[in-house]
Amino acid sequence: MFRKGDIGAWVIIIVSVTVLGWMNFQRRAAGGKFPQRPVTLICPFSPGGGTDLLARKLAHEAEKQLGVPVLVSNITGGGGAIGHAAGRIAPADGHTVLMTTFELISLPVQGLAPFTYKDLDLLMLLNMDPAAVAVRSDFPANSLKEFIAKAKSGNPLSIGNSGAGAVWHLAAAMLADHADMPATHVPFNGASQAITALIGGHIDAVTVSPAELKIYVESNQVKLLGVMSAERLKSFPETPTCREQGQDLVFGTWRGLALPQGVSKETRDILMKTFKDVVESPEFETFAAQSGMNLHLLTSEDFLTMTARQAGEVAATMKQLGIVK
Repeated sequence: MFRKGDIGAWVIIIVSVTVLGWMNFQRRAAGGKFPQRPVTLICPFSPGGGTDLLARKLAHEAEKQLGVPVLVSNITGGGGAIGHAAGRIAPADGHTVLMTTFELISLPVQGLAPFTYKDLDLLMLLNMDPAAVAVRSDFPANSLKEFIAKAKSGNPLSIGNSGAGAVWHLAAAMLADHADMPATHVPFNGASQAITALIGGHIDAVTVSPAELKIYVESNQVKLLGVMSAERLKSFPETPTCREQGQDLVFGTWRGLALPQGVSKETRDILMKTFKDVVESPEFETFAAQSGMNLHLLTSEDFLTMTARQAGEVAATMKQLGIVK
């Protein structure tokens, strides 16, 4: 007899196998240089979102170098679990690439995916949007240190996020834990609603992406106290990192590329060089800047190291929040 969680896991696997079944009929005998046919880039989220836009630009530029079409396939559902599962069980011939996201480490912890990052071959990190700690322009703190001191001096400050268990909720919880400060976490249906509540004076702060705050910073409605990135952002060069202010926090949402386990080294190297060249091209950098995406290219080894570290942090934070299955 299956438990409820087991049934959900098997449903994800069965749906993924069905969606990708047609790919198995396209498999050819080994031989010849990769690629031998069109490459499929799986996007685990719906068309029109940031992940989809990134995938489509990447595919458009990559097919110029590979010499074959690169087709984006939106395999959605389960908060990204269905698409990730599809990428995991795809034929290991390099003709299917997965656009993997932060959800690869958050879904398994919640019992919403029957796999972890260890079940995929992480190819490279493409983009990371760090969390930014922001307050209204009239808030009586001009640095993260002053913000933390104020939080410890009286009633807990309220920090809005994009939903319980979502990446920006985890960012706020990590800040509170690292700084050993009290905080009241207020969930909203998306980052935009949290920012609206901040500007309206209903909460004290938000932890969301810098791109989502850009127009409000430029209009002097909001000020950034710190960003959870390894280095200062080009778009906000005057905003110090959390590390610079005594809080060793590097955290945010990200997108990268992954393969099913077992792809040959030769094919893997071709894909890595192709996508690396695309991301480092002036055309792609212009696209990222216009889209408000923070490009952050990491090799396979560094991507794996980052993911392993973040998976541990996310699991510990979710346990503290009581949302681990």
